[in-house]
Amino acid sequence: MRVNKYISETGLCSRREADELLLAGRVSINGAVVTTGAKALDGDEVRVDGEIVKARMLAATPAAKKAVYIALNKPVGITCTTDPGVSGNIVDFVDHPQRIFPVGRLDKDSEGLILLTSNGDIVNEILRAENHHEKEYLVGVNKAVTDEFLAGMAKGVRIHGQMTRPCRTRRIARFGFSIVLTQGLNRQIRLMAAAFGYRVTQLRRVRIVNVKLGHLKVGQWRNLTEAELKGLLPGRTQW
Repeated sequence: MRVNKYISETGLCSRREADELLLAGRVSINGAVVTTGAKALDGDEVRVDGEIVKARMLAATPAAKKAVYIALNKPVGITCTTDPGVSGNIVDFVDHPQRIFPVGRLDKDSEGLILLTSNGDIVNEILRAENHHEKEYLVGVNKAVTDEFLAGMAKGVRIHGQMTRPCRTRRIARFGFSIVLTQGLNRQIRLMAAAFGYRVTQLRRVRIVNVKLGHLKVGQWRNLTEAELKGLLPGRTQW
């Protein structure tokens, strides 16, 4: 089994975060530091930051725990990390009885919908860029929204050395607009708006594909429905 999958199955973090640990040289197998692509065999001793991690035994019995899939309305100030050393990390905030981790990220200064799960296998499937999964945001800015601004945002903006994908924008108030993205670059909306001289004053994610924030109050979470799971990844048969 690839060591990134091995680590994700312990519940320590997602497979993507395990890849980051590997690239940072924080993972060893039988005392030797390994990088991405390494495999863990039966009996191998896998350590992260010197601490042994063990894959969970997923017994094929009715008593086996089902994977967890939840939607959280993240408050401003909560950080989307599994690192227990970070004050206000999202895992401690949710305080779920099972080990869970966020699917992607939402800036500390932003609020709204984020998904969390105990199933590391689905994280990369949801986040994979070529899937073009839609994410919708409501955005407040520091000056009046103009047609030129909305058109420019929709066309694409150069940030992080690349052009953002074309997206959909719509004015919802004098100082507010909605935007639907199909990618998730770091602080994307804030940097896009800044390119036109706007400063984001409030940012709330309200939808990920077919999962909507709805009336979920800030700080509350709920389990995803079967229909929502099927809508997220229609081709997947096992959850």
